[in-house]
Amino acid sequence: MTSAATDLRADAESLLRELAGPDARLREDQWTAIEALVVHRQRALVVQRTGWGKSAVYFISAKLLRARGLGPTVIVSPLLALMRNQVDSAARAGVRAATVNSGNVTEWDEIHQRIADGEVDVLLVSPERLNNPDFRDQVLPSLAADAGLVVVDEAHCVSDWGHDFRPDYRRIRTLVADLGDGIPVLATTATANDRVVSDVAAQLGVGGAETLVLRGGLDRESLSLSVVRIDEATKRAAWLGQHLHSLPGSGIVYTLTVSAAQELAALLTDQGHTVAAYTGQTDPAEREQLEADLLANRVKALVATSALGMGFDKPDLGFVVHLGAPSSPISYYQQVGRAGRSTDRAEVVLLPGHEDRQIWSWFASVAFPREHIVRQVLEALDLERPQSTQALEPLVELNRSRLEMVLKVLDVDGAVRRVRGGWIGTGQPWEYDAPRYERLEQARAAEQQAMIDYESTPMCRMEFLRRQLDDPLLGDTPAPCGRCDNCTGVGPDTTVDEQSVTRTRARLDRPGVDLTPRKQWPTGLAKLGLSQSGRITDGPQTGRAIGRLSDLGWGSRLRALFDAPDGPVPDAIVDAAIRVLAAWDWEVRPSGVMAVESDVRPQLVSSLAARLAQVGRLADLGTLHRTPGRPPVSAANSAYRVAGLAGAFLTPGPLPADGPVLLVDDLWDTGWTLTTAARELRSAGAPAVLPFAIATPN
Repeated sequence: MTSAATDLRADAESLLRELAGPDARLREDQWTAIEALVVHRQRALVVQRTGWGKSAVYFISAKLLRARGLGPTVIVSPLLALMRNQVDSAARAGVRAATVNSGNVTEWDEIHQRIADGEVDVLLVSPERLNNPDFRDQVLPSLAADAGLVVVDEAHCVSDWGHDFRPDYRRIRTLVADLGDGIPVLATTATANDRVVSDVAAQLGVGGAETLVLRGGLDRESLSLSVVRIDEATKRAAWLGQHLHSLPGSGIVYTLTVSAAQELAALLTDQGHTVAAYTGQTDPAEREQLEADLLANRVKALVATSALGMGFDKPDLGFVVHLGAPSSPISYYQQVGRAGRSTDRAEVVLLPGHEDRQIWSWFASVAFPREHIVRQVLEALDLERPQSTQALEPLVELNRSRLEMVLKVLDVDGAVRRVRGGWIGTGQPWEYDAPRYERLEQARAAEQQAMIDYESTPMCRMEFLRRQLDDPLLGDTPAPCGRCDNCTGVGPDTTVDEQSVTRTRARLDRPGVDLTPRKQWPTGLAKLGLSQSGRITDGPQTGRAIGRLSDLGWGSRLRALFDAPDGPVPDAIVDAAIRVLAAWDWEVRPSGVMAVESDVRPQLVSSLAARLAQVGRLADLGTLHRTPGRPPVSAANSAYRVAGLAGAFLTPGPLPADGPVLLVDDLWDTGWTLTTAARELRSAGAPAVLPFAIATPN
């Protein structure tokens, strides 16, 4: 090693001690990456396990490059939690860091000025910023020309083969392509198999001969993996309530859906545990407080969806429990990697359920849409006049979140462009890559099967996960970890106290979910030939459902009911409906009951309405019939759904005006069917309509 290299490594070691403490020493691969970036200005892809020290590589490199008179480092980072931790880490090493994201809008102008004045060493940018017109056109060009280093953190998000693909990350290709000569690029991730590594390298342009690829082993010596197989959802929740206190320290309990997280958090709180729900619906300020509570061990656990994932750094996190399995071993490895970074042992427990596959199927159904729908988006775009996503939504058969995703992909592909005021078409030819999307579907199916195999495998669980991630340190011979339940032959106690099951079942068996009515017509209905606009004044009141299909308690029973052939309503469903109605604090009691004609479950719905009329001594108003010959409405987009429901029901005969009508249906999904049906009843004389559904999806 030359004298200059020796001095540089000494400087790097000193910065590491400021970041990580007086005993910290650079790993050889960390130094190799730093030297490649700072001295040789190479492009590098670093795939190393969680807790290895990838952030130390880019903060140290940023500081060393800054000391050589080069510009600020730009770090593309996906999550607010990760950004906050990174800014704090940078400050410890004397790195002046700033972040631009959706949570600090009021500070953007000041930060942009600080960048221009040379007062920022590191700028952390959310991927969404890269395609904001002002940022892209005014800030990004100067950064691309003057940056000392560009870092793409959690780089697996670039790849649609990865477990957490994000369309905004595709914009990074443009950023990298526009970089000035000699500006190094570092891409980092902990969760990438061979296919994702190759795709990320191609996306970022880091696949040439000058690229340095560093991949390390993925074993996590502190993690003790186990699977607890309990058939019934109620018993799984009871097991967790009974055993949570015995898990070490504080940790994370993951669920697959928002409703499950909220329901489980409420259940565990009722049982005396100090927990809180953390989901994508949690307010950003509340998320920050909840993260702080977990970091300070003020809660035993956060009951979270995948919204609490990449970048959350609590080195002494004692456990990760999954109530429901993620859809791939790669995403599972990423989430359990939160635990045990600085502890000798951390417990990782999976409690899979039969309903997991149905939830995976739902998430897969909202992936990239079919070609005819994408073409519809392109045809709706103007080549000169910008259109907002809100204005485009009524013109296509996509809800807003999926429309945003499609527009972002088309933007990266050059077919559309985001500008001030919305989106415009470019007129450039675009091809739908059907073979790629078919391969993606096949890959997802294979990953789901691999997760099912993980649940029942007799081999070492850590080795199983490492092989799924193509760990380069694994050979053909077995490499057991010696810690998991399969290696030791000892797993968690699966017994559940009957009293705990009884208490849990009583809590989860409380039927009743509020159904919030639609209050505003979707914009753009005039473009579809409808006159409705503004507030809905003749729709239903707040309604009720027995439960959600994703509920821990009622979910399995409702799914079984909907999967069974149509027939008369079971007594258990009638009893649950009566309990919901008895607890309904309505202003005026209904005077009659009417069923909505169902294409799929006509006997179920009509018999429930008749039973409720009989038990409640209400007038049986029969069935609200659908217009013959109308096709089913399948559009997820609100405007298209409303248009498809126009004229869908036959106007009933005059209805008594002495009280509200209880309107019964099987499923409340978007709310538009019962909104349309309620308007028909109101036009026939009903003073008010109270919607009641057997279930709602989530």
